[in-house]
Amino acid sequence: MSELKRTALIYDYDGTLARGNIQENSFLPALDIDVTDFWGEVKKLTKENDADEVLVYMQLMLKKAKERDIAVTKEKLREHGESSELFDGLMGQTSWFQRLNEFACERGLDLEHYILSSGTQEMIEGSKICKEFKKVFASCYIYNEKDEAEWPGLAINYTTKTQFLFRINKGINNAWNNDDINVYMPENERPIPFSRMMFIGDGDTDIPAMKMTTHYGGHSIAVYDPERDTRSLGKIHRLISDGRVNFVAPADYSENSQMEILVKGIIGRIARAEGYRPQERE
Repeated sequence: MSELKRTALIYDYDGTLARGNIQENSFLPALDIDVTDFWGEVKKLTKENDADEVLVYMQLMLKKAKERDIAVTKEKLREHGESSELFDGLMGQTSWFQRLNEFACERGLDLEHYILSSGTQEMIEGSKICKEFKKVFASCYIYNEKDEAEWPGLAINYTTKTQFLFRINKGINNAWNNDDINVYMPENERPIPFSRMMFIGDGDTDIPAMKMTTHYGGHSIAVYDPERDTRSLGKIHRLISDGRVNFVAPADYSENSQMEILVKGIIGRIARAEGYRPQERE
């Protein structure tokens, strides 16, 4: 049997794998902060200071906690992440990840799962599904000797997400190595070519990453919350007409769901492009 070919399924987190923004589940409520007021202040400070919105929200989280004399530690952030409300099908006796991994393996592909998010990495690491991911690329803090967050260490925004697609493409599983990311690497030597990459996202912050994935020969899917986002379907469908994504589907990862049928179809297409033929294995 030939060696399995590395293939990447890359997800945003907030609104893609879990409902809402991860900070809203328990962190902001624990500080008795109104969610609407918080994001309103983020927008205001971002505009007034001509700043990056992700850096502003991260710093404001620390500021609000400090005003209430609450230490923000890595452990506490992970505990807050445990409360993420995951979409259907991601967990269970036969989870989304298990089903797709087995399907891909049968077709000669080694499916790797990644998160690429503007959300808080430490919270995502507390999620019940975090163990399924080869790497989580997300915004994170720098900590002092007491393990207390002091300032943002990495902010991933709209456009910087695209940088991390190339890190996955070149097999660089960190954010600090800028030497290798800028070194020329022939396409046929890259561990995961874009043609074997899929990106799943839900909103405006994912558009550059989805567009880049499709532009370089990969596949992108825009998802929506079937319970909350039906009024914004027109906007999501325009992503297809504008050539920014390939597909739109509800964020339901249950067995035989539209999402599963769609992603398995893409995996099958990738496998065939890599030489897989059904009669050789089935």
